[in-house]
Amino acid sequence: MREVLRWRELSILIVAVILVLYFEAANHDFLLTDASLQNLSQFVAPPAIIACGEIMLMIGGEIDLSAGMVFALAPFVMHFAYTAGVPLPLAVVVALAASALVGLCNGLITVWLMVPSFITTLGTNFLLNGLTLTLSRGTPVEAPEHPVFAAIFGNWGYSEILWAIVIVAIMHTMLRRTRWGLHTIAAGANPIGASEAGIRVNRLKVGNFMIAAVLAGFTGILECFRISSIDPQAGGNGIMFLAVAAGVIGGTPLAGGSGTIVGGLIGAFVLGVLNDGFTLIGINAFTFNIILGGAILAAMVFNIHVGRLGGVRR
Repeated sequence: MREVLRWRELSILIVAVILVLYFEAANHDFLLTDASLQNLSQFVAPPAIIACGEIMLMIGGEIDLSAGMVFALAPFVMHFAYTAGVPLPLAVVVALAASALVGLCNGLITVWLMVPSFITTLGTNFLLNGLTLTLSRGTPVEAPEHPVFAAIFGNWGYSEILWAIVIVAIMHTMLRRTRWGLHTIAAGANPIGASEAGIRVNRLKVGNFMIAAVLAGFTGILECFRISSIDPQAGGNGIMFLAVAAGVIGGTPLAGGSGTIVGGLIGAFVLGVLNDGFTLIGINAFTFNIILGGAILAAMVFNIHVGRLGGVRR
């Protein structure tokens, strides 16, 4: 049992399997139909992708509360670029560049002006929300019509979850196998010591803010193609908090210094199973928030106390 507890991903995976077995026993349509699988994958993918960026920030002791608003803004930037005559692939690049600019601003304000990231991104959250509503006049618009491009970027039932798996694999490799990821962990665990060892802590933080913003913007683009509409009210704080919850449940503490990208994907899967399972067995949707709150608290207790017991392997 002690060895099991050393693997955060395995611990939360066991929980996920138990939940799947329970809901499958309660309702045999839970995973046996294509519609159910698509619905589950479409709930899991967006928070899982955004969680990749949030986890990188949380490992470094920071957080981005504006991710949900970047999620809403990026598709409109793509729409305006496309209607101005920019080819659709390039319009997506423009939208991602705008998202990266938001992340750059968040990072520079946090690092160089020494404003806590919670406050920085809280302000950016409201600023971007107002900007999106102003640019769109509060009115949804149709996603660009391009069947093949749309199918690749979210319109096909499983395209989002495939994107999520690819992004999780890339981010996991970056965190565990590259200097950037290892330095992020070191900087989160001991910023002063990392700086004295020659690690450019500020550059890491700014870069991770940009990564988080780009992933949030990319997720918004995927979602707009999935539903064939660009809504200024889409995303918001809901999707951001789900992503943070996925990271925390998956084994990333808010204190920094450790974390797991794969755990974030499994955490998002757990949230998706709970949401889908409650719906299928007829439990009130408000109960999901009660369970979500309890799951976050339980995950934090596990991270702090059980992680110490086993010397959690990351």
